[in-house]
Amino acid sequence: MRKIAVFTSGGDAPGMNACIRAVVRSGSHYGMQVMGIKRGYTGLIEGDIIEMDARSVGNIVQRGGTILMSSRSQEFRTEEGRAKAFENIKKHNIDGLVAIGGNGTFAGALQFYTEYEIPVIGIPGTIDNDLSGTDFTIGFDTALNTVVDAMDKIRDTAESHNRVFFMEVMGRDSGLIALYSGIAGGAESIMIPEMDDDILNLTKTLNKALIRKKSSLIVMVAEGDEAGGAFEIAKKVESEFDELDCRVVVLGHVQRGGAPSCNDRVLGTRLGIGAVEGLLRGKTNVMAGIVHNKIEYTPFSETIDNSHKINQDLFKIIDLMAH
Repeated sequence: MRKIAVFTSGGDAPGMNACIRAVVRSGSHYGMQVMGIKRGYTGLIEGDIIEMDARSVGNIVQRGGTILMSSRSQEFRTEEGRAKAFENIKKHNIDGLVAIGGNGTFAGALQFYTEYEIPVIGIPGTIDNDLSGTDFTIGFDTALNTVVDAMDKIRDTAESHNRVFFMEVMGRDSGLIALYSGIAGGAESIMIPEMDDDILNLTKTLNKALIRKKSSLIVMVAEGDEAGGAFEIAKKVESEFDELDCRVVVLGHVQRGGAPSCNDRVLGTRLGIGAVEGLLRGKTNVMAGIVHNKIEYTPFSETIDNSHKINQDLFKIIDLMAH
């Protein structure tokens, strides 16, 4: 491993810059030249590749987003696109890749290795925390803090007007952001794809709240909940409860931004170093993750096929705290 390259792909996540910094500086420490690929697989296809050193990653650990930028490349899904990418790998004499992203990023890396045998190690960078093989993904903790901060502010106005607020957060296939932030922010009900009978449970919870004459109610909704998004659920509730004044807040991409939390900076740094050391030890087609506070390497095939399992104790907490 004389020369490696790092890139970020898919949705950006706070802490990616800390991870890039760790890859570059640890790679330099081990005597390797480190390149940066801009705009993910799109940049690899177009040859948008730059040399990086310790100074090029200075003063970025506290910044959100990704200095290498990101994209979702349709062209890389084609044989022609991957062939162009391989030509640029050869042109720059790159011996291994560090791919920071999620499921789609890892699926692309696995296909690329199958065809061209370029060693690659993935790092879980996604606010959804939906990848198996790691306890937490880069960006999840920061996103939670952003949501809870917004939730606290919404609680103030909800109590002032005796309203029900439906907060929609990101999570098309995973409800972990809604679940963790809902528990932390004291939501009266949490609606996520992994739970059944959401509307029935919500109706029971609202009935209890009305009996107790609660002054404010917040319902946390994951965008991928089977009952629909926050607007759809709010309509269903309004049709059942004429006396409720309902409002909807969709946080959207604000959840991706902001300075990364301490946890995400440390996590990104540890995983960046873990990926470089994994390549040096001959590992490939694996994701570097943190399991029980230790670096573990999980095959891409497992991370792609399996999602992060929700601790069943968290469902119990929802029921207990709803009273």
